[in-house]
Amino acid sequence: MNQLSRVLISLKSYTLIVSGAILSLLLLTAANAATPQLFSWGIDQGIAQKNLNVVIQSAVFLVLLAIGRGLFNFGQTFLAEQVSQSIAYDLRNKIFVKIQNLSFSYHDQAQTSQLLTRITSDVEQIRSFIGTSLIQVVGAVVGLVTISILMILMNWQLALITLAIIPLTGLILGLFLSRNAALFGSLQEKLGNLNAVLQENLAGIRVVKAFVRESEELDRYNRMNQDLIHSNMRAIMAIRNAFPYIFLLSNLVTVAVVGYGGWQVIEDRFSIGELVAFNSYLLYILQPILLIGFSAPAIAQAGASAERVYEVVDAVVEIKDRPQAIPFTVCGGRITFENVSFRYPGATQEALKGISFETKPNELIAIIGMTGSGKSTIMNLIPRFYDVTSGSVRIDGRDVRDLQLESLRSHIGIVFQETTLFSGPLRDNISYAAPKAPLEKVIEVAKMAQIHDFITDLPDGYDTVIGERGVGLSGGQKQRIAIARTLLTDYKILILDDSTSAVDAKTANQIQASLDELMRRHTCTAFVIAQRISTVKKADRILLMDRGSLVAQGTHEELMRHSPLYGSILESQMRPKVK
Repeated sequence: MNQLSRVLISLKSYTLIVSGAILSLLLLTAANAATPQLFSWGIDQGIAQKNLNVVIQSAVFLVLLAIGRGLFNFGQTFLAEQVSQSIAYDLRNKIFVKIQNLSFSYHDQAQTSQLLTRITSDVEQIRSFIGTSLIQVVGAVVGLVTISILMILMNWQLALITLAIIPLTGLILGLFLSRNAALFGSLQEKLGNLNAVLQENLAGIRVVKAFVRESEELDRYNRMNQDLIHSNMRAIMAIRNAFPYIFLLSNLVTVAVVGYGGWQVIEDRFSIGELVAFNSYLLYILQPILLIGFSAPAIAQAGASAERVYEVVDAVVEIKDRPQAIPFTVCGGRITFENVSFRYPGATQEALKGISFETKPNELIAIIGMTGSGKSTIMNLIPRFYDVTSGSVRIDGRDVRDLQLESLRSHIGIVFQETTLFSGPLRDNISYAAPKAPLEKVIEVAKMAQIHDFITDLPDGYDTVIGERGVGLSGGQKQRIAIARTLLTDYKILILDDSTSAVDAKTANQIQASLDELMRRHTCTAFVIAQRISTVKKADRILLMDRGSLVAQGTHEELMRHSPLYGSILESQMRPKVK
């Protein structure tokens, strides 16, 4: 419940609204407390004394109090809901902002479905607690204290009988919360697991259908769904085991009050009106106890959700600006790797081992090697998607960790190996990093990426709306759009990570021809990661990677003469395919 207390502290940001809700609650409590007294007055001074004026007056006051109770109840409910919606808004923004700032290493290990569950279902549990359960509990506590004092003043003997239920109910609820707190946390965890199966299935629906795995996927989803149902039933069973005792206690107290109070009326120690009023107070004191009881599961669930939400909010941002970091504005073109080693978080082996090289201004560097050799990992270290385990990466002699992260990344253009597009117009996808770019500039980079002709053939041209993740486009088309998007950025360093792997050789050569001239004219240094040696022959220098180590570097001709590994890769790519 420590994290739930952080949610309560955040209510300070909405002091005025919270004060209004509390005022409405106090007025409602006062109206509830006054109602039985009017009943007592009307019965003892009106009906018993046959005084019509008192009966009419008490009836008028009861009507006014009923109207007031309705208004005050609406006020506390409306204001509590307003606060809860504001808290939910703040929490969703906090989580989303934190997700944007968390490092690649966090996203490598975190399940997307769990993050979605925390920003939706968990926040909703907290919102429900603030908007409903919290006001009920506070109102119940205030009502209990107020009504208890009035009952003691009216008849301390009956009050003692009635108030005996409070510690007993508190004991039952305390045992319930202590025994079942972990259960409500596991409910949200299992909901996240179910969402994970759903997300994977929706993302891979084409693979599912291609391999006729619909029935197996249905079985997998059913198993997770059944697991969630079983956990929910365990929670219901826990509630069922606790609340019958509370109902039993409340009924026994009612019987005791009516019996003992009736005896006092017969003995003329208590009036009928006072007994009616006391019995009404009994309802007012049992109702808050039951409300607190019913709120206990919601409080436990909100506590578990708050812990999951703040687990994300409190996550450590590993990649961030150092104190006195300076902006990256000028690039001379000298990028240095000094004995760089790197190991992914959680991995047991190093992905890079002792990498050292230095680029020259306006140099085009190609990186080639077998799959898994560490080519992309090298490039991930320049914009600080990860920080080196040892060694350093420098730009013009300055460690990239001493540069402001935002300015560093905003001046590095990257085409990732895995293409990601967003649902919306093609123009918006190309101008994603430069949303104010004029259409002429968008068309210019589209031509460089050899995608302009395809776009103009579409019925709506650059305004054509594409589906989620670029559904409806081929791999090569998506890749070329990604290239155009990168070319529109204000880059000084350009990184192309196997950016033409999904296009045919002719198109790849056309794209490469456009990029070669562009990279030499507009960049201080350019890196090209490729599988095909044919696309990197013209590079100023080729870095050959093997199992995380830089095993050779030089021009195409130099590597042909001195590197057996390079020769074997070239031979394997030139060997004619057997039909």
